[in-house]
Amino acid sequence: MESHALDSLDFHTARALLEWQVELGATEACLDAPVNRYETPKAAPKPKVQAEAPAPVTRPKVDPVAIAREAAGGAKTLDDLREAMGRFDHCNLKKGARNLVFSDGNPAARVMLIGEAPGRDEDREGKPFVGRAGHLLDKMFSAIEMGRTVPLSAQSIYITNVLPWRPPQNRDPEAEEIAMLKPFLERHVEIVAPEVIVLMGNIACQAVLGRKGITRLRGNWQEAFGKPVLPMFHPAYLLRQPSAKREAWADLLSLQAKLRDLA
Repeated sequence: MESHALDSLDFHTARALLEWQVELGATEACLDAPVNRYETPKAAPKPKVQAEAPAPVTRPKVDPVAIAREAAGGAKTLDDLREAMGRFDHCNLKKGARNLVFSDGNPAARVMLIGEAPGRDEDREGKPFVGRAGHLLDKMFSAIEMGRTVPLSAQSIYITNVLPWRPPQNRDPEAEEIAMLKPFLERHVEIVAPEVIVLMGNIACQAVLGRKGITRLRGNWQEAFGKPVLPMFHPAYLLRQPSAKREAWADLLSLQAKLRDLA
């Protein structure tokens, strides 16, 4: 029966017809439109295949230590080394520093001092050990007739730092910073070729000897870079702890004796 014919029936007649269909065994209602059960169903549309996302580009991991080692190894002179350090862009300290603090003193000196890192005064002037700590350092070595401005190489000193750039707020250098800049320090020592190295403070001992604890290390001769090495208190520490100047004086006398033995 068509749907428009069913629309003309009253409620009771339509219900009676529905009950009659149920008695005949009807189990489901027909749709408004006829359905051909024998028609072959149309093939369902194939889902669209999404284009595969391009594989992420994997960039080679940068090893700043290896890059520093290669750059330092190519330096033949101190000027070359300074330029190589200036081109090294893998240390974030460089971004916040005013100047690269390379060295001061006589490169032909018998004694090479290695400090920790530049402070505010050093960063401003571009030289290591200036300001109050630098003035005290000069007085200390003047007491044994040595200094950075002495013309004779036998009595002059040459000064550099583990790091050439000032850490923010003068914080201690991080281990990663020390590691990536150590190749430059090693090459610095090779080019200068001092007879004796003096390590000023904890950070210098950590970088060169791999140990900290300056109160235990100071005054005890070690060996590094194939050279005799003497750890000493940093002048900044002596400014805070004047009572430690007695130990510093003993270390200066030990240095003087070592230089006599090597002469």
